[in-house]
Amino acid sequence: MSTAAAGAGGIGWALTDSWTMTRRELAHWARQPVQMVVGLVFPVMLLLMFNYLVGGGQGVNGDNTEFLVPGMLALTMAFGLEGTMLSVTQDLNKGVIDRFRSMPMVSGTVLVGRSVADMLQSVAALAVMIGVGYAVGWRWHNGPAAALGAVGLLLLLRFAMLWIGIHLAMVAGKPEMVQAVQILVWPIGFLSNVFASPESMPGWLGAAVEWNPMSATATAVRDLFGNPGGAGGSWAAEHAELLAVAWPVALTALFFPLAVRKFALLSR
Repeated sequence: MSTAAAGAGGIGWALTDSWTMTRRELAHWARQPVQMVVGLVFPVMLLLMFNYLVGGGQGVNGDNTEFLVPGMLALTMAFGLEGTMLSVTQDLNKGVIDRFRSMPMVSGTVLVGRSVADMLQSVAALAVMIGVGYAVGWRWHNGPAAALGAVGLLLLLRFAMLWIGIHLAMVAGKPEMVQAVQILVWPIGFLSNVFASPESMPGWLGAAVEWNPMSATATAVRDLFGNPGGAGGSWAAEHAELLAVAWPVALTALFFPLAVRKFALLSR
C-alpha cells in the first residue's frame, strides 16, 4: 500500500472513530435528558433573574436588556466547563477510557468525540439563549453577517474553555474535584463586564475586568450585535474583537497540547 493510501486510510479511521465517540456522547443526552435540560435552563434562569429581579447594566448608556443578553451569551460559554470535567472524570473513574484503549481505535478520538458533542451542546445553548433574549426584548441591529460573526466568537471562546476543562479533568482525576472548578468559574464570570460596565467600577478593578477574556468576547459581541457597551476608551475595549480572537486562540494553543499529552500519558 502506498504512503498516500495509508495516510488516507489513517485519516478515514480517525474520522470514523471520532464520529463513533461523538455518537456515544450524544446518546447520553437521550439517556440523561434531565441533565441536558438543566444545562440549557440554568443560564436562562440567570438571564431572567438579572434582567427582571436583580437589575444590572450599571454605567451603561442604553437599554439594560440589550447590554445584558450578549454578556450572558458569553458567560454561558463558561458554564459548560463543569459538565465537560464531570463527563471526563466519570469516564476515567469507571474505567471507560481503559476499555477504549484496549480496542483497535485511533488514540485521541475519545477527546475528539467529547469536544464535538460539547460544541453541539453549546450551539443548542446559544440558540435557546438567543431565543429567550429575543422574547424579553433584546435585538441585534447590524445584520445577519455581523450576528453570525458574534456567534462565531462565542463558540471560539467555548472551544477554548472546552480544552481547559478536558485538561483540568484529567489532572483532577475525580468527579469530586469538579466542585473546586465550579467555585473558580463564578469569580471569573463576575469579574467581567457581563453585568456592569467597567466604567462604573474603581479604576484598578475596571482595568482588570477589561482584560478578562470573557469581557473581550462580551464587548466584541455587543459591538457586532450593535448593542450598548460595545465600545470604551481603553485599548482593550477599542480592540475587543482582536482580543476576542487572540485570547481563545492563546488558551487553546496552551491547553489543547497539554490535554493531548496528558491523555497520552494516561494511555500508557
